[in-house]
Amino acid sequence: MEARERLIVALDVKTFDEAVEMIEILAPEVDIFKVGIAPFTGFGEAILDKLEYERKKCFLDLKFHDIPNTVANAAKAAMMKNIFMTNFHCLGGKKMLEAAVRGIKNVAEGGIRPILLGVTMLTSMDQTEMNSMGFEGDLEDKVIEMAVMAKEAGLDGVVASALEARKIKEAAGEDFIVVTPGIRPEWADKGDQSRILTPKQAIKEKADYIVVGRPILEADDPAEAARRIIEEIEAAG
Repeated sequence: MEARERLIVALDVKTFDEAVEMIEILAPEVDIFKVGIAPFTGFGEAILDKLEYERKKCFLDLKFHDIPNTVANAAKAAMMKNIFMTNFHCLGGKKMLEAAVRGIKNVAEGGIRPILLGVTMLTSMDQTEMNSMGFEGDLEDKVIEMAVMAKEAGLDGVVASALEARKIKEAAGEDFIVVTPGIRPEWADKGDQSRILTPKQAIKEKADYIVVGRPILEADDPAEAARRIIEEIEAAG
């Protein structure tokens, strides 16, 4: 992949007009945009249509987590949106993930389908918070365990911190995709993320895609910020 194909910009904006403006500003530099639960709830259909019109790829980041049948139906609905990738929370368990895969395959019928990702532990979560939820053991070990489960369920990859990307590849295979949020260039504010790396560090740790939001959206020149991050990706080799 080229460096620009590995950057996903999170459209974490408050209004449809802001989303449209950001897509148009970044269109010359960015190919993939992430639509999360807040913008999708507010103006999801419209923004998906805008991305398709601009011939941009969409990562539909809704982290589906429900009983298997409901998630299978959600997966089928997502398949009809012409999206590039979507995700399901690993905390839903293996049966739920398998149902999501079946739902997608039933609609795809051998054709093109989106990349299917499992969400492991959120990058805002640290060891203390994970333990407070009742999970025992090491956070990194839990992430690897979830990644292996996702692969066994038929998913294409996971969303995880770049800090775990290399070990995920070792456990699940080099072809298993790792999408890493919580990316902060050295020149950007850390925000509310706990387990973060720079774009260059993330690629060196074998991340396939990196997700960047505020460092680009809040920059004085978002297009220039995106270019700087793409240059960091290129520098990682």
